[in-house]
Amino acid sequence: MTKIGEQVQSGDWKKEKHAPVIECPDEVKADEMFEVRLSIGKEIGHPNTTEHHIRWIRLYFHPEGKKFTYDVGLFEFNAHGEAVEGPNTGPVYTHPDVSAWMKTDVPGTIFAVSYCNIHGLWESSKEIKLV
Repeated sequence: MTKIGEQVQSGDWKKEKHAPVIECPDEVKADEMFEVRLSIGKEIGHPNTTEHHIRWIRLYFHPEGKKFTYDVGLFEFNAHGEAVEGPNTGPVYTHPDVSAWMKTDVPGTIFAVSYCNIHGLWESSKEIKLV
């Protein structure tokens, strides 16, 4: 039986347009808010059409040495040019680029998972240390 983890792809976001980009400090102060920016297509643009788009990005945090991962946020992108007149004729398009603020009192790893309606699930990760 295939597991969901076997369906998640990864790659260097500088070469792969589907891999989420995580931008945040490498080191943060314990219990101090910091910004995490998530995006798709920073180096290589990803299409945002009715037929091919990023549907969502999800942010997770896994504390170092712990068993469980925490769900920090889900960011949906719902407008891709759809309209009654047909595909790519609508007045609104979203772009997969969001910011969230979080804090932690332990080091760990940030994970971003995104979903492309054509190419499936993609993930990236970044370690966070405390100063």
